[in-house]
Order: sequence, then C-alpha cells, then structure tokens
Amino acid sequence: MRRLFALIALWFLALASPAAAAEPVLVTDISQHRIELRQGFTGAQLLLFGAIMSPDGASAVRDYDVVVVLEGPAHQMVLREKRKVAGMWVNAEYTTLRSVPSFYAVVANRPIRQITDPRTAAIYQLGLDSLQLSPSDSIDPARESHFAAGLVDLMQRQGLFHQDDSGVTINGGVLYSARINLPSSVQPGTYTAETFAVRKGRVVASATARVEVGKQGFEKAVADFSQKEALAYGLMAVAVSVVMGWVAGRLFALF
Repeated sequence: MRRLFALIALWFLALASPAAAAEPVLVTDISQHRIELRQGFTGAQLLLFGAIMSPDGASAVRDYDVVVVLEGPAHQMVLREKRKVAGMWVNAEYTTLRSVPSFYAVVANRPIRQITDPRTAAIYQLGLDSLQLSPSDSIDPARESHFAAGLVDLMQRQGLFHQDDSGVTINGGVLYSARINLPSSVQPGTYTAETFAVRKGRVVASATARVEVGKQGFEKAVADFSQKEALAYGLMAVAVSVVMGWVAGRLFALF
C-alpha cells in the first residue's frame, strides 16, 4: 500500500507539471530490487506495476498499450550450427554475436504486432523477433536471421528468453501490472526493467527500474575467491577432484 500511495503522489506531481500537457504520465516500480542467489535457489517472480494516465487525467485503458521488457546483462556468444556428415554430428557454420542478453522477457497487454510496426519494435527491441544481436562479422540477412532464430529457440528452451502477449493487466484504466519469472539458471548482474507506453504505434513514454541479481553467502565467497585468486582456486579444484576420485576408488574397492 505504501508503494501504491507513492505512485499516486508521483502521478499528481507529474500531472501538475508543464510537461504533462503534452505527454502521458508513466510511473513504475518493481516488487524486488535485489535478488540473492543462494544455495537451493529455485527461481523468483518479479511483479512490475505502475500507473499510466492520459494528459487530461482520464482513463488511459482505451488509448494506450503497455509493454514491459526485462533484460539481463549482455555478453558475446559464439553460435555454432551442427550438421550430420557421414553419420556424425560436426560443427559447420558459426558466427559471433556481440550483444546477447543473458535473460530477456517481454510482456504486453496484447500482441506486439498489433501495438506497433516492425520498425518501432526493432528500435526499442520489443519482441523476440526484434532483438538486436550485433553479429561481429558481415553476414547476409538470411544467414543472420537463421542464426538469430536458432539462438532464440535455444534460449527459450532454457527458460532464459520469454514473450507473453497477454502478460500485462490494466486495471481500471489507471494501474497496470505484469509478472515475470526468473529461472534458477539466471546469471548475476544488473537487470533492466523498462516499461513503454505506446499510443497509435508510437512510444510516448517510458520508465526504467533496475534489479540487482547477485550471489550471497558461501556462493559469493567462492565466486569472489575464484576471481581474485584464480591460480589458487584452480589448484584447489584439481586437488579436490583428485581426493574425491581417490576416495571413490577406495569405496568401490571395499564393495
């Protein structure tokens, strides 16, 4: 309730400002701004909510659409295609993608293709088919589209890419909400949640919130040690593997 009152207060302040005469008011928040990755972490659900009003303060439910995008840290990825040659699967063509989000989810109140045109969707990366993956080498559009489709399919099967064209609910023409699930395999880093208000195919307002996903406890200590003392961590890992192998061998010998 405290956050709801804060949203309403911010809305009144924004409505009283000069800019309110030209643009809608969009206020957004998120249920968790920090997620801790501890042992036994099975995933988390984020609630993204806020309020959107038309410039005159009337209900916006018939005039605006809402699209919410949650994106994880981007990284470079080498994507290889496997082909069957002489009965064996071998690596064939490959490409390097420079900007692959570790997590990407987009939810909207109706299908994105009905909300805006492909050009605007590509500019704001609204939808899985509008992701800008930035291949490092020059490849023809057909090959680029082929690799992009393969990556999206792979990440969807891992639960790291998701699109829901009915995942945003607008209540009373004022408040909207969306739920996005984070799987247990999410990577640490800063996640950006961006909300877009779209009217007649044009993005007229946006708001951004951030979520910090990080390891805590024993997992954080191990991760920090592996980064700061890489050589010692490697030697320790080898030593532990040798000891565990020896113990397993002795146990099997007893039986």
